[in-house]
Amino acid sequence: MHYQISATSVFNNDASILVKEANINFGTTVKTANSLPNPAELFLGSFAACMLKNVERFSEMMKFTYKRTTLEVKAERLDNPPRMDNIVYSLTIFSDDIKLNTSLLKKNIEKHGTIYNTVKLSCNISGTINTILQ
Repeated sequence: MHYQISATSVFNNDASILVKEANINFGTTVKTANSLPNPAELFLGSFAACMLKNVERFSEMMKFTYKRTTLEVKAERLDNPPRMDNIVYSLTIFSDDIKLNTSLLKKNIEKHGTIYNTVKLSCNISGTINTILQ
């Protein structure tokens, strides 16, 4: 598989990424630091998107159903050299399906997630998967 995106930025303004039919704006200036995602937050968003895509993927393979999921992702930024580390996630799955095996799901996400596996080569990742009956 191959992937491609296009990105643009304007001097003293912000930037955007074009992915297929989606335009994702992000902040590169101080004036939008509190309103637009920064590159580190987009990085964590990509990590989250990978996990959520795999919940959907493995729900079909493991034959479980769910109503929705929520995912919180936190990370530390180290200074020398500047990099992300210690990513911690908390995935909650709202489901009443007794076939949902969260330990197997976690193992599959950690083994087969493209972004997950790319990130774990350079930083620590830990997390939990919980279910809430609905």
